[in-house]
Amino acid sequence: MADLSKTYNPKDHEQALYHWWESQGYFKPETMAAKGLISQEGKRFCITMPPPNVTGILHLGHGITVALEDLMTRYYRMRGFETLFLPGSDHAGIATQNVVERHLLEDEGKTRQDLGREAFIERVWEWKKKTHARITEQVRQLGVSCDWDRERFTLDEGLSYAVRVAFSTLYERGLIYRGPYMVNWCPRCESAVSDLEVEPTEHDSHLWYIRYPIVNADWQGPRHPWGSGRWAEGATEFIHMATTRPETILGDSGVAVHPEDARWKALVGKCAALPAIGREIPVVADDAVQPEFGTGAVKVTPAHDPTDYEIGQRHGLAQIDVMTDTAQMNEQAGPYVGLDRYACREAIVADFEKEGLLVKIEPYHHTVGHCQRCDSIIEPRISTQWFVRTKPLAEKAIKAVESGEMRIIPERFEKTYFHWMENIRDWCISRQLWWGHRIPVWYCDECGHQWSAIEDPTTCPKCGSAAIRQDEDVLDTWFSSGLWPFSTLGWPDGASPDLQKFFPTDMRETGYDILFFWVARETMLSLELMGHAPYSTVYLHGLIRNEHGEKISKSMPDAWKYDPLYIIEEYGTDALRYTLTTSSTPGNDMNLDPRRLEGARNFANKIWQASRFILMNLGEDAPVLRLEQIPAERLLLEDRWILSRLHRLTGDVFELFESFQYGEAGRRVRDFLWDEFCDWYIEASKVRLYDEAADKAVPRAVLLTVLEQSLRLLHPFMPYVTEVLWQALPQEMKQGEALILASWPMQETARLDDEAEAQMAVLMDLIRDIRNVRAEYNVPAGKRIAATVVAGALTPVVAARQEILTFLTHLDTERLDLVPACEPLANSASVVSGEVVAYLPLAGLVDLDAERARLQKDLDALEGRITGSRARLDGEFAQKAPAPVVAREREKLAEMEGEAAQVREHLSRLTQ
Repeated sequence: MADLSKTYNPKDHEQALYHWWESQGYFKPETMAAKGLISQEGKRFCITMPPPNVTGILHLGHGITVALEDLMTRYYRMRGFETLFLPGSDHAGIATQNVVERHLLEDEGKTRQDLGREAFIERVWEWKKKTHARITEQVRQLGVSCDWDRERFTLDEGLSYAVRVAFSTLYERGLIYRGPYMVNWCPRCESAVSDLEVEPTEHDSHLWYIRYPIVNADWQGPRHPWGSGRWAEGATEFIHMATTRPETILGDSGVAVHPEDARWKALVGKCAALPAIGREIPVVADDAVQPEFGTGAVKVTPAHDPTDYEIGQRHGLAQIDVMTDTAQMNEQAGPYVGLDRYACREAIVADFEKEGLLVKIEPYHHTVGHCQRCDSIIEPRISTQWFVRTKPLAEKAIKAVESGEMRIIPERFEKTYFHWMENIRDWCISRQLWWGHRIPVWYCDECGHQWSAIEDPTTCPKCGSAAIRQDEDVLDTWFSSGLWPFSTLGWPDGASPDLQKFFPTDMRETGYDILFFWVARETMLSLELMGHAPYSTVYLHGLIRNEHGEKISKSMPDAWKYDPLYIIEEYGTDALRYTLTTSSTPGNDMNLDPRRLEGARNFANKIWQASRFILMNLGEDAPVLRLEQIPAERLLLEDRWILSRLHRLTGDVFELFESFQYGEAGRRVRDFLWDEFCDWYIEASKVRLYDEAADKAVPRAVLLTVLEQSLRLLHPFMPYVTEVLWQALPQEMKQGEALILASWPMQETARLDDEAEAQMAVLMDLIRDIRNVRAEYNVPAGKRIAATVVAGALTPVVAARQEILTFLTHLDTERLDLVPACEPLANSASVVSGEVVAYLPLAGLVDLDAERARLQKDLDALEGRITGSRARLDGEFAQKAPAPVVAREREKLAEMEGEAAQVREHLSRLTQ
């Protein structure tokens, strides 16, 4: 007790306790083996932490991830599994480079080109060192029991070697290739990005309707310069179309119409003159055209649109890129060379209008892709990049889920997974960055040979020349992240003890929004390189929103409130963890309401106070008895009831954990501890604890047993407060040196007692109803009242625990009649609990005359207000007042009428 303060202050315990856990090696599987808690042939559990990006501090998305992962880890550790929770972080290529570039420009007015590649990379390593320290601090403060000695970073030496082996292996198998393809290009990052790194964003824009002149016998092409206003002079035929991107007109190499569209069928096979440029482009028929869009004819720009690219491939149209890497118009843009893409848009629209080729402009709302990292608008363009052939990999990944080798929780996401895998495009893995794993491919300038190597070569393996150079690009961050479940365990060293022992891993816990970014890639690469799915289960949690259901983002004016460290400072780690792990179900979003955090903090204080009460009532010299030392016949109704409820809870929680229903498990533990143990059993135990002549050994043993086992059930959710309280318990009640290593409680079916639960439920309902009557009549808390309890066949049961009834309801023991049967008593309030009825004489509850006078006064006032309200609603008010005002008045009238009915009912009781 000397160690337990009057109230629980998380700051007094959390850091010191985490340091103690770590210093004792409790997070390491080797410690479990050394202490004899596992067997070499026993079950194992391994989870690798989704590596947070070293771009800055963690947010609540990381918070819920590591909280759930640590919950699983602590559960399996207590189950006796050899448990490894492996931490790490990700270099996050584009995101980290963007952050450092921004700071470099803001602080020093320099670009990365000013520094040069090597110096810039040194700056990024400096940034990584700072942010990594901050991230590690945050993860530790969240109480995460991972093995820090095994921490990995995607750019560390071992993982970088794994990346080279993986790339070279896939390259040799023909699964990696280099070639021109339509990619998503970010002009700010100056890099290709994958489909999954493009954020679709709603935009209010315009649809520009334009027309191109058709070359025919009457008009052979423009005779006047573009911008003269006479460029299309003499043209007699035109094809009309609509576009959302006029700046790409300059790269058009065709016009397409649907084969069955009668409006344009006669023009198929003819050529149009491309405005501004003058080149002739064919009109082609293609099924991809949607006749209902715009005019039914579309401009085809194969180098700047994915659909146009496919049309161009089918019809042999030229691929003309009219932009630079930074989205400036290049030399192919004719008179607009050098302009920004949006400046070009304004200029070319103005020139179209001047030349009489702009038909009309309409408002248009559509979705535009933005770079996930810097929010710039993506520019689809043809670019020579490195790709992974994903179709054969995706086929294996689909079979892994279909066969049950890998399970997705919740199962409804399997359909989404299959749909994406079945429609997957080749994965662009090259990025035009400096920060990341440089692509391990070399080119020989002498003979043109291209090859991949694990170790840096010095000469060309084909001709022996030293004139070789490495590819300038780096790999997509997700390539190295895709190797995470096995590269972190020592691959490609097949003899690595961790790889042999813990792979395949058991769990990938992450947000459902990462299913395609990461889970799909891990699965494809693991099946190809390891021959196994990377884990047996994928557990997907939902997104975290604020109390109003809005997605939490850094741009919110009160975003600081959702920083995990701020919440920990305000409420404590246990409150945050409990809220994150119990406020939703798998795959569903959760609203982080501050009231939930307050409730979780109050829960921690509740079990703290309950534990202090128990420890204070153990007696200074009394021996501490374990429950098995007490004969069953010494257990009273409330003892048998709480033990039955405890073991029913234990069985339910085990089943919920095994079915991944962690939130429901946590809620059940809370309800048991607060609503049953604290509010009922502890209160009932006071009858014996405060009675000098009573047998105190039994309630003490039961209290300690229930508390100790409940702390073990709650530990994965609230590790700090449970460990502190467990350490404060008498040694006789514990096994082991720390709760984190204690065994997980299992249900003892012999303790289940349906009869005790049913009888106690009746007694509890009776007590609850008597309390309600006391509250209804405003009976002072300390006032003892009379009662007649008619218990029928349960009379012996109620009689045996009569002390609890009187203690918890403040009944007067001298004026309590307990009988098997009697006629209903007049002038009494009655409460019914099953077959038990209690009659409470009203004269003993209130001063009848005074109460009748008070109620009549209240009723008179209510009826006066009701009369006035009815008059208003029957008069001009109902016709002239606004409808919402009238509706509120009707609601007010209904409330008053209901209140008056209740007062009349009270009066009728008092006048019987």
